[in-house]
Amino acid sequence: MAAAKPVMVQAGDREVRVSSPDRVIYEATETTGEVTKLMVAEYFASVEDGLMRALRERPTALERWTSGVREGMKLATGPQDRNADAFYQKRVPKGAPDYLETATITFPSGRTADEICPTEIAVPVWCAHMGTLTFHPWPVRRDDVDHPDELRIDLDPQPGTTFGDAVRVAGVARELLADLGMAGFAKTSGNRGIHVYVRIQPQWDFAAVRHAAIAFGRELEKRDDGVTTAWWKEERGERIFVDFNQNTRDRTIASAYSLRPIAGAPVSTPVTWDELETLTSPSGFNLFTVPERLASDGDPWATIDDEHHSLQPLLDLWDEHPVELNFPPDHPKMPGEPPRVQPSKKVESHWDSDGNRIED
Repeated sequence: MAAAKPVMVQAGDREVRVSSPDRVIYEATETTGEVTKLMVAEYFASVEDGLMRALRERPTALERWTSGVREGMKLATGPQDRNADAFYQKRVPKGAPDYLETATITFPSGRTADEICPTEIAVPVWCAHMGTLTFHPWPVRRDDVDHPDELRIDLDPQPGTTFGDAVRVAGVARELLADLGMAGFAKTSGNRGIHVYVRIQPQWDFAAVRHAAIAFGRELEKRDDGVTTAWWKEERGERIFVDFNQNTRDRTIASAYSLRPIAGAPVSTPVTWDELETLTSPSGFNLFTVPERLASDGDPWATIDDEHHSLQPLLDLWDEHPVELNFPPDHPKMPGEPPRVQPSKKVESHWDSDGNRIED
């Protein structure tokens, strides 16, 4: 059978060409219908207000599932995954349209890259044409790529915990933010977790923002014994992990209104705090339901840019207990960082006081 002809999708003031429009990206489930590539492109166009609030002027990596989402498919996370089905695109793909703008970012290694920087909805729609389901924006704007304007609190349920546990902890996080004089905005992760964003004044570097996230997590641990900041999985137990490293340079979180590569085409969806309190499952937020929700109720994050907070209250908490925690494994070893070895495998005599392995 001949391949379907490309289709033009209206995206703001532009028409964007989408090839293979009938390619199945998500198979039908018991509760949702089949999703084609054209439907993904039209979805992104339909949530312009919320999606562009999350992406505008931000360097953005793309999570590309060019063959669609199927059970057992794998996302590449490094050079060792050459045969994976999906991958992260951190540099501008070939064939990008002339209206697509970029931002130059620097990785922890010191290397640089020109990354997509969405300035209009036609860009995400073109990215859908390229197989993108999830957008991963940096917490910076392109006019200052070294000073984040977002603190990102990632509440990640560990085995043995539930979405309800994440909701409870998010409520505690809201109270803590209020005590610090900060306003947080919550969204579902698109799976079981919850993300809380705080707009901050862009005057601190990534190291300071990461320390603020650690301090926040430690304070949250004091208020709820179902919370942990333990980096090693074997130490987390059945608790909600505050992933402080999501605030490290070149670590990103799925944006608001991004699709997630899970059956049913779920969406990472902003919610009000009152709504979150009564939410028992995020499964109702998907490609089929979110556009109507946004059109009828508006974006719960509509006021997120109205105020940018000082990070100083959290940095004061860090100064009370400035003990470093592990960085991601692909990040250069940092001063004061604990040894990068699982606690159960650590032999104290093999490590010096600075966390460096002693060679035999």
